[in-house]
Amino acid sequence: MNSLLKIYDVVVVGAGPIGLATALGLRQRGIENLLVIDQTSAFRPAGQVIDLLPNGLKALKYLDSEAYENVKTNGNKLFKPKPSNDEDKAEKKQEAKSPKNLLRWVQRNLQGQQVFSISLNFDDWFKDYGEGRVSIAWYDLQTTLRHLLSQERVKANHRCINVVDEPEIACVRVDYLSDARIEANPYANWEGGQQAEEMQPQNSETNSQPLEIKSIRAKIVVAADGINSTVRKVLYKDSPYSAFARPEYSGFAAIGCREIIDIPNNLLTELDEKFFQDSPIVTIANDEASEDSAYPEDPRMILFCRPSGQVGYLIHLPLRLDSLEGKSGSCLIDLAVQELEKAHFPDVLKQLVRISPPANMLKRPYYIHRAAFSDAIQLAPTANPHAHSDSVTIQPAWSVGRVVLVGDAAHGMPPFMAQGANQGLEDALTVATLIAKIAEGNDWDNIPAIARAFEKYEQLRRPLMVRVQQATLKSIPYKAEKERQEYNQQLYCRNFDQVIEALL
Repeated sequence: MNSLLKIYDVVVVGAGPIGLATALGLRQRGIENLLVIDQTSAFRPAGQVIDLLPNGLKALKYLDSEAYENVKTNGNKLFKPKPSNDEDKAEKKQEAKSPKNLLRWVQRNLQGQQVFSISLNFDDWFKDYGEGRVSIAWYDLQTTLRHLLSQERVKANHRCINVVDEPEIACVRVDYLSDARIEANPYANWEGGQQAEEMQPQNSETNSQPLEIKSIRAKIVVAADGINSTVRKVLYKDSPYSAFARPEYSGFAAIGCREIIDIPNNLLTELDEKFFQDSPIVTIANDEASEDSAYPEDPRMILFCRPSGQVGYLIHLPLRLDSLEGKSGSCLIDLAVQELEKAHFPDVLKQLVRISPPANMLKRPYYIHRAAFSDAIQLAPTANPHAHSDSVTIQPAWSVGRVVLVGDAAHGMPPFMAQGANQGLEDALTVATLIAKIAEGNDWDNIPAIARAFEKYEQLRRPLMVRVQQATLKSIPYKAEKERQEYNQQLYCRNFDQVIEALL
């Protein structure tokens, strides 16, 4: 073995919020010999809004209390109106809209009647669940976490292309390219309009120079590289899990408009009086839908008004994937109106969609890595022609040897219940705690100990992920208040001291 060969204790692939949170948790637990790599050519404003709910915030607080405090400080700016230089106008605006109304996300039926509402106030959530709620832009969250790590620990322009076990030197080799570009990601990015580039974690560039493959090595690799995970594809290739290497279309998609300019006054007044009613964000859906229907059986339209006054919308709806392919601009507007008409949405909402600027239109199919499968799955063929070939129900492992998947790379899903990032933070806490235990026992070269640690990670996390994915793809009906409360209690009120104790 080359004594000069640099081997990290941990390399984290992916410098999104989950990868960075994992690194922070490892550093807090005494693991300094670590590195985070990311394919982005440079860290720049990108991504959409993330809702950090009590379970995610609790996990972040256990990972790194300073990160938790900084995220609280930088969050919830989205619903705070910008100060006005005109004191008279500012005073009148305060009179017209009370702080209480500004801090609620209201759910309304197609007639504009309130079905229920969700507080956006940190203290309200804290009172109910022992922790608050923070809405924060993806890039602000990434930046807040990244600034708590030194520049030497977080490397951009490191596009992972392969992971290779090297048992002869007891480590994993991570091959990467530094070519100032990324591969297209059809699974996690918004398409269309100027916002598409802003909402993607990375931006594509080209480089005509010859590509040189470089490598780094680590005792453990944590793959936090998103739903289109390169590491997942490498691990599952030529394995019984090959059918699960790439994400599966969930059956749901989103069509939206980031900003609608020059809304006629009569239309704006009707929207405000019937739906907004002084709330900054409102979800509109048919509350008469069957309680047994899948989410969302009918479209759910989210209207938002930013503090600057910009109005936009996002429509979640079930669609065939081929119905979205090749569509942009006016074609997306026509498709959205058609779906709203089928669901009997009121004319005022269809009018709003019709006047959407085509250049501002966005689309996004939602993908999933299922935590469990109810149907039998045919395993990949084996080299033995006499092997039993019956279909077998399997759950693709979240770890192979020294490599473990976290966040969307393990169990990505649509954002309907706002649990993607929150469950990823719980993964980060679980994995950081278990890796710290490996370090404490100096078990870096003890493959059975590493395997047991990652098996414990799955045993703890998978059952909850099955529950969360079920709730995401089949919503809890508006009228099922008892079921909704039980779900919230199960998710938000867990004792994380007990979680940590179970890991140790």
